[in-house]
Amino acid sequence: MTGTAPSKQTQGEPETLRSVRVVLLALMIAMLLAMLDNMIIGTAMPTIVGELGGLEHLSWVVTAYTLATAASTPLWGKLGDMYGRKGVFLTSIVIFLIGSALSGMAQDMGQLIAFRTVQGLGAGGLMVGVMAIIGDLIPPRERGKYQGMMAGVMALAMIGGPLVGGTITDHWGWRWSFY
Repeated sequence: MTGTAPSKQTQGEPETLRSVRVVLLALMIAMLLAMLDNMIIGTAMPTIVGELGGLEHLSWVVTAYTLATAASTPLWGKLGDMYGRKGVFLTSIVIFLIGSALSGMAQDMGQLIAFRTVQGLGAGGLMVGVMAIIGDLIPPRERGKYQGMMAGVMALAMIGGPLVGGTITDHWGWRWSFY
């Protein structure tokens, strides 16, 4: 028996459990990304309006994101059911990141509103994707534990978002809050 590697059972947790934990960590990071966004941008908004002008359009920057997220969520869910969750989830991440990058490059409030709409479309897929993938991976009996993790991520975003947003805006400028 010398020179042979120990079996997976003797090395610790089974590989499938390890894989599920890695996937769950990635899902929680994606969810944190979507939730932090609104908190960070809310803190940066006075600076954004000061630079871009358009105080009368201020509410649309937030509303466009929220409305796009709410309207696209059921569509992302249906697409995930039809074409598979992984590809649809990854697509929503790409759309969210494109919307973020474009928002950071906005030159006026109209562009910012349009790009926040794109970002919101991606965010709708992030939230529903996380929930659907957890539903696929975790047996119903164990889902309560993971809902607790999700609640922890939400609390972290609500507490940390304004702090991160203020720090980024003060030290690097509002555009970096999107990047």
